[in-house]
Amino acid sequence: MHLLPALFGLLTGLSLIVAIGAQNAFVLRTGIEGRFGVVAPVVVICAVSDAVLIVAGVVGVGALVEAAPVALVVIRVVGAAFLLGYGLLAARRVFRPAVLLASDASTGLSARRAVLTALALTWLNPHVYLDTIVFLGSVANRQGPDERWWWAAGAVLASCLWFAGLGFGARILRPVFARPSAWRVLDALIAVVMIALGLRLALGA
Repeated sequence: MHLLPALFGLLTGLSLIVAIGAQNAFVLRTGIEGRFGVVAPVVVICAVSDAVLIVAGVVGVGALVEAAPVALVVIRVVGAAFLLGYGLLAARRVFRPAVLLASDASTGLSARRAVLTALALTWLNPHVYLDTIVFLGSVANRQGPDERWWWAAGAVLASCLWFAGLGFGARILRPVFARPSAWRVLDALIAVVMIALGLRLALGA
């Protein structure tokens, strides 16, 4: 029965992705801004990137990733620098907030910058490769030659549902973020998450 491995893939994918991380924090903040032209490409990039990495793990790229520690070190250093820089920018916004309202969308992140940031947060994080290509790929390949693709489909569906729900569902919180203090709290949390993850990567944890 193919639905069972697909369900297990869905639940496993959700268990990994539903956590406070750099990527999720960025998608949440972008979603709260509520501009479809910015949120949509960010959601698509995150979901498609996860799908590509999961499929890569199923076809066996995970073994190559484990065999190329130097590449992961380079990604770790660059990713740590990016996360620390983004975290410091979020910390600066705590003291110099820009309230992002529908009537003043020009203060928000441009679509181009949002896309580049989403790509960087996804592909410069070595933990993404370990979680998707190595871990999910190895679990998928334990399901058997046919069932593994159903399992992978469930994991891909988990990413699609999560990022779509997080990005487009965040608009519900917009009334709360009409207050500058709410943006300060969110940016403070984002700064803590980004800087903590950046330090963790820099220290090789």
